[in-house]
Amino acid sequence: MLPILDVAARLGVPSRYLHSYGPHMAKVHLDLLAELPPQRGRLILVTAITPTVHGEGKTVTTIGLAQALTKIGKSAVATVRQPSLGPVFGQKGGATGGGLSQVLPHDRINVHFTGDFHAVAAAQNTLAALLDSSVYHGNPLDLDPQSIDWPRALDVNDRSLRQIVTGLGGRINGAPRETGFVITAASEMMAILGLSSSIEDLRRRLGNIVFGATRQGRFVRAEELGITGSILMLLADAIHPNLVQTTEGTPALVHSGPFANIAHGTASVASLKMAMGLADYVVNETGFAADLGAEKFFDIVMPASGLRPHVAVVVASVRAVAAQSGSPEVTLETLAAGVANLARHIENTRSFGVPAIVAINRFPKDDPAHLAWLADYCRNTLNTPCAISDVYGQGGEGGRELAELVVASEGGDAHSLYEPTLPLTEKIRRIATKIYRAGEVAIESAPARKLRKLEADGFGHLPICIAKTQYSFSDNAKLMGAPEGFEFTVSDAYLRAGAGFVTAVAGSMSLMPGLGKTPAALNLDVAPDGALLGLDG
Repeated sequence: MLPILDVAARLGVPSRYLHSYGPHMAKVHLDLLAELPPQRGRLILVTAITPTVHGEGKTVTTIGLAQALTKIGKSAVATVRQPSLGPVFGQKGGATGGGLSQVLPHDRINVHFTGDFHAVAAAQNTLAALLDSSVYHGNPLDLDPQSIDWPRALDVNDRSLRQIVTGLGGRINGAPRETGFVITAASEMMAILGLSSSIEDLRRRLGNIVFGATRQGRFVRAEELGITGSILMLLADAIHPNLVQTTEGTPALVHSGPFANIAHGTASVASLKMAMGLADYVVNETGFAADLGAEKFFDIVMPASGLRPHVAVVVASVRAVAAQSGSPEVTLETLAAGVANLARHIENTRSFGVPAIVAINRFPKDDPAHLAWLADYCRNTLNTPCAISDVYGQGGEGGRELAELVVASEGGDAHSLYEPTLPLTEKIRRIATKIYRAGEVAIESAPARKLRKLEADGFGHLPICIAKTQYSFSDNAKLMGAPEGFEFTVSDAYLRAGAGFVTAVAGSMSLMPGLGKTPAALNLDVAPDGALLGLDG
């Protein structure tokens, strides 16, 4: 690894804006934004087809493409989210790319990093404690305890904390109340950090948090507790983006970590704005498939930030395409049966006004005949530029063709799916019918009442963030391929006023994952020399 000062110099970041965390990591102060041209670079959005449980290489493609752009003489930077400890110790293990296309130091980034996740959890939990304390000490805001909607957060998969009762043991411990924990990446505090572009923007969003209502039904904001400054203090360092490097020394900003199946699912607005002012090409990962991370970028992040993608790269693999046929086998027949899923994601991506390029992420055991068939189908049947990408095995050199397609792209005119003036229920229907291809959208009575109240209280202009399974276009994880005409059911809805969106829950989504029978934690260890083992991509 290069010294972080050298990486910063390569990106054009003066050392006075750096706060180093050892020799290979640093935070870059947001004051740098005042010296940068707005949106100098082209924003490349990296999304994907519907993934398998193993992931299909979106992060490795993002990192490898940034390296490949550097190899062909372009100034490039990768922007990716920080991994959550939940998936790292749960199902996925390390989440920093893999092979010759990783962000480094991968062990530090996967575990603790610069402490941002802990700061977010502390802010979420401190607000919860101050809120409970206010109710205990006379409830001066006249809060209805049953209306309080502010869970605590922990960056661990722990199903036992999804629904809990606090305040047991008598009056001295507070009034008993049902509540729960969410994983830190799914907390509103993480979404707020990810969408804030400055300290003052962060302060405004924190003050706008709505955590409950009075007994008369009036929503209560965090600023009414008088604690915005103290919560801001906990996040004052976390808002500054983290600078690291790839395996080839290409600069990378790794900052914030909202999940895409629950929140908006991309790197922080602060890191994106910084990258756009520093490099000619900014390669930005969005979470899960294009029906989640990409849709939420166009409909939530883009309107809030003004950042407009130039082109989208849709990552596919022969394994993922074949899996959409419903068969575990990879054959030419299962590829032909599953490719409708890829076609749908390409069509959806183009519907936002940007061109799509397919990156077929090559795995070491892929059959060349399968790769060639899929590439030919993309180019000739789907009329979509396509490159077979081997950035895992070859680093930037393995992404050279993809990089040249990105540079050659004329770009588009990115736009959102709906106008802010559209009613909340119609925004939900627009996403469900236009992106998911649902035939009927059923909004249950409880969320329908909540949505009506939100509109009556002035929140109807906010975008919708749908929380649903990442394994299907529908709200049923077992419905594979490119289904149409299914019923899409909204089972809950809640306001996230600080983040600036309304969440609509479809299906049985949980904001606190559980651990599997054999979690990745069983394969992690520390060597005698202190090296962290089992996190390699």
